[in-house]
Amino acid sequence: MAKGKDVRHQVILECTESPGTSRYATMKNRRNTTSRLELKKYNPTLRKHTLHREIK
Repeated sequence: MAKGKDVRHQVILECTESPGTSRYATMKNRRNTTSRLELKKYNPTLRKHTLHREIK
């Protein structure tokens, strides 16, 4: 079993072009990535790849 505080935790990514239509869950390392995560992911509603940002 892992000791101490867990470094990786789950974050939710939401589409910036049309909020609420597309969300993804992924893992993020707290120590290496302190800022909000931004990835290009596929939005099935818009049928194209869009920028998804981490939400709280």
